Amino acid sequence: MDALVKNIIFSIVFLFTGVKLYPQTRNTKPNVLVIYTDDHRYTGVHAFGGRDVITPNIDALAKDGLTFTNTYLMGAFSGATCMPSRAMLHTGRHLFALEGKGYNLPKEHYTMGEIFQKAGYRSHIIGKWHQDKKSLVRSFDSGEKIMGIGAYLTDHYRMPLWDWDKKGKFPKESAYLLTYNSKGKTVKRSIDENDKKGPIGTEKTGPHTSEVFADAAADYISSYKKKVPFFMYLAFHAPHDPRQAPKEYQQMYPLENIVLTPSYMLQHPFDNGDMILRDEALAPWPRTKQVAKEHLASYYAIITHLDAQIGKVIAALKKSGKYENTLIVLAGDSGLAVGNHGLMGKQSLYDEDGIHVPFVISGGYAPNKGQKVGAYSYIHDIFPTICDMVDVEVPNSVNGKSLMPVINGAQKEIRNNTYHAYKQFQRAYRKGNYKLIEYVRAKNYSKQKGEFEVGSRVTQLFDFKNDPWETTNLAFLPEYQKLLVQMQTEMKQAAIDFKDKQENTLGEKYDFWEFY
Repeated sequence: MDALVKNIIFSIVFLFTGVKLYPQTRNTKPNVLVIYTDDHRYTGVHAFGGRDVITPNIDALAKDGLTFTNTYLMGAFSGATCMPSRAMLHTGRHLFALEGKGYNLPKEHYTMGEIFQKAGYRSHIIGKWHQDKKSLVRSFDSGEKIMGIGAYLTDHYRMPLWDWDKKGKFPKESAYLLTYNSKGKTVKRSIDENDKKGPIGTEKTGPHTSEVFADAAADYISSYKKKVPFFMYLAFHAPHDPRQAPKEYQQMYPLENIVLTPSYMLQHPFDNGDMILRDEALAPWPRTKQVAKEHLASYYAIITHLDAQIGKVIAALKKSGKYENTLIVLAGDSGLAVGNHGLMGKQSLYDEDGIHVPFVISGGYAPNKGQKVGAYSYIHDIFPTICDMVDVEVPNSVNGKSLMPVINGAQKEIRNNTYHAYKQFQRAYRKGNYKLIEYVRAKNYSKQKGEFEVGSRVTQLFDFKNDPWETTNLAFLPEYQKLLVQMQTEMKQAAIDFKDKQENTLGEKYDFWEFY
């Protein structure tokens, strides 16, 4: 379409709707900054949940941009849910369209970094990568302070990092730690046999991962002089455990001031299929109020510290004059229980505990300041949404849906339900005010038969309008039986539509639907 005609059309739309339509009204490509946080539930942002967590910088991003109130992780076939989450973010593909559990990103699954490279951007990564090395180097032109590709000390103050390796080898022996020398200067040192797993570091040991990544991002932004725009993927490891933060942030959350959420429980009321794993071993059973408050205080402290580091990055954008022509995208990779429903981890399909994530589009380039978008969306919708917003072509390998029709007011929603899966144990379906969660747990594995027997099955039905924290199960009440059957029928159809079959679990010993 002729550029003049195109601009006239969009000007007319703006005149009659009052809606800003970007990027078509801009003459230059914006920079794109994607900030991804780790185990950061939706209510882990004060502006979103109204909880007592202090997040002024993320709150400001929300005020200066668009907030998406119903964005979800589709699920995972791995207890490390951040792996498939990142695969979905980078490929724009749903859970059942990934290769295996989401570690390998095959060449035919184009990544965000690749597509922005093709569109003339300089792509750069800082922080956590949870996929294979080949997809890492093909997605970015450069990078620094890379973590998560072969060594892990479970310590934010002693995190193994790598310099950029354009050959994609990133050998374990090249990993290093950042520590403070006797003069307080940050220096590199190699990992040795004395570096035991933590958490044993403090702010006196070395810089926190959030500080390392934010400082690197701020330096890159401040020094960036190229004529082409940049695409930066800034992947923080916080607020993933261990929930370490400098003492000044810990002191902001005295236990006597911590208010537990409405879904706090001493323990989960039944076996959800995956109760014995690393995340749940972080705290003793039962989750007493004291234990839950300790973990929640630490969670809030590391989030507030993370928020301060994000503030550094935003400040660098503004000081360098790049803020007005930068699209900032902030999202979390999963929820986290931290005492909700008696759980500690994210291996469930409850909203805040596992799948409800913050998602904000902000910066000087963002449209519709202060708008809240309640339409259902997934993490894998972020990729096509960003592309549409900055006029970059969406590759055919993407099966997520762009939210631009909702943002521009052309549609109220891009889907009217969501479907979720966790391993072979749990499935969920959300539509309207209601959410269905089904659990199947197997027992008595027979080596002779090579199969399990069904151990138990539990059904939950929640009314989100009146019970957003999922505390009251309605599934057994007679007045909800018709709705329950309808939701179960629709959930089965969603499973068929997404091809939710056993081969997707890649090594799990049985399939959810085999026993359901």
